[in-house]
Amino acid sequence: MTSTAVPADSWIALLRGVNVGGVTIRSADLAEVFRSAGFTGVRTVLASGNVVFDDPEHEPGETAHDARGALKRRIERALAEAFGYEAWIVLTHQHALADIVDAYPWTEADEVQPYVMFSSEQSSLDALFAFSAAAGEQPDRVAPGDGVLYWEVPKGSSTDTAFAKESSKARFKPYVTTRNLRTLRKLL
Repeated sequence: MTSTAVPADSWIALLRGVNVGGVTIRSADLAEVFRSAGFTGVRTVLASGNVVFDDPEHEPGETAHDARGALKRRIERALAEAFGYEAWIVLTHQHALADIVDAYPWTEADEVQPYVMFSSEQSSLDALFAFSAAAGEQPDRVAPGDGVLYWEVPKGSSTDTAFAKESSKARFKPYVTTRNLRTLRKLL
């Protein structure tokens, strides 16, 4: 897929653990929290905690690294206050996401699910990749990307493989969230 030009100040928040495990958030309510926090151009994508938005407070010369930590904490605090749960998000720019999607390492096929794993902690991705490499031959494939892991798994097996079980362990829960490649394209 060829990426399209996207505004440099458009952010994407990927919420972890939304609409699973008792944390239910309607898309309209989620969008309203972002608008109430002062963000513009807010749109939600699917019901799994994906929000595209602009931050009018973002200085044009400010780097993504400078803004990301404060912006992440601001959003997590607003979500926690609005919905009463310990919110955790991964934050990225649309142009960075376009690069991640474009770099997907395998040809997509009908019999597999193409996923991208995001983390706010590189060591979690490193540990998962090391696990995958040590596990030997598996029905799924894992490859490192720029701040992500790419994961391809046979359809119907996304909770059954050794890698799936490892990535769902409690030690990764606060840091890792996974999205289907098709969802990521919708965010773009």
